[in-house]
Amino acid sequence: MTAWPYALAAEAVVLLHLLFIGFVVFGAALLPRWPRLVWLHVPALLWGVYVELSGSLCPLTPLENELRTLAGARGYGGGFIEHYLLPLLYPVGLTHKLQWVLAVGVAVVNLDLYGRWLVRSRRKDRRDGK
Repeated sequence: MTAWPYALAAEAVVLLHLLFIGFVVFGAALLPRWPRLVWLHVPALLWGVYVELSGSLCPLTPLENELRTLAGARGYGGGFIEHYLLPLLYPVGLTHKLQWVLAVGVAVVNLDLYGRWLVRSRRKDRRDGK
């Protein structure tokens, strides 16, 4: 089998990883429009905070690396995703202390968004007579 399907799959995993991180950080902002997303967002948020606080790797990272190995690559080449998106996922100087700061930041942002969503929901319920 040729290497390009593995390389393409590895890039898709990076994109999925970035989308997941975006959902973890900003997913609560979608709740006013789609309140049922709370059932997906809370577990994603808890997982994201756990990964940051524990220093664990997200399972997407080893999957991506395995796909890159299968594609015959040793590292990140010059593709668009690698060049522009990977530094967002794996910033230089990422330490365990910085991971804690990021986890607390994500938690604070989401607590604020959830608080605003709950206040708006309660106001709407009172207006609607519920």
